[in-house]
Amino acid sequence: MALPVGPEIDSTPRPLPPRTTLRGRYVVLEPLHKRHADELWRAAQGADESWTYLPSGPFATREAMIQYINDCGTDQQRIFWAVRPIATGVASGWLSLMDIQPKNAAIELGSIWFAPVMQRTRAATEAMFLPLKLAADDLGYRRLVWKCNALNAPSKRAAERLGFTFEGTHRMHMVVKGRRRDSDWYSITEDEWPSRRDALLAWLAPENFAPDGTARRGLAEIRG
Repeated sequence: MALPVGPEIDSTPRPLPPRTTLRGRYVVLEPLHKRHADELWRAAQGADESWTYLPSGPFATREAMIQYINDCGTDQQRIFWAVRPIATGVASGWLSLMDIQPKNAAIELGSIWFAPVMQRTRAATEAMFLPLKLAADDLGYRRLVWKCNALNAPSKRAAERLGFTFEGTHRMHMVVKGRRRDSDWYSITEDEWPSRRDALLAWLAPENFAPDGTARRGLAEIRG
């Protein structure tokens, strides 16, 4: 009797994500560059708590942030974007596609930092949606990954809100800023992505928002 094996799939390696501008209705993602440093430095002032669970920051000087941005912008393993909300026109965060595995068609959305002014906005949601759409729809990645510090409750809520499925905790996964980190892992697979994409598009639609800017329906409600 034959042993069980997984289904056959298209094993063609997926393309690497391009370092290109991504445009949405509420936000523009620009390939991260040191020219963004002044705006990002100003956005980071008074936001030290926003760096708690990240391996970088807070930065003591503008020069330290410039060095970090330059390193990220030239990183060959990750694709970083500066996040520019259209409502303000000011770069107010960054994010990346990372742990890119073309042969496995798996990719992670991570290294997300949003200044407080951007948090819980339509621009923030769309900023996370655009790289996911690029990876899944344009490049054909089958597995979208989100992982975060197991203590990072806001990041876990964000993953669940976007429609990621919790997979488990990697115990003693990393050392970050001299502290042990357990990591929670989440994913969206190719069969799940269409419903997640459609829900995000429905939530982002202008008609989903009241005149005061509040959403008429939440993502969980739209997904049912």
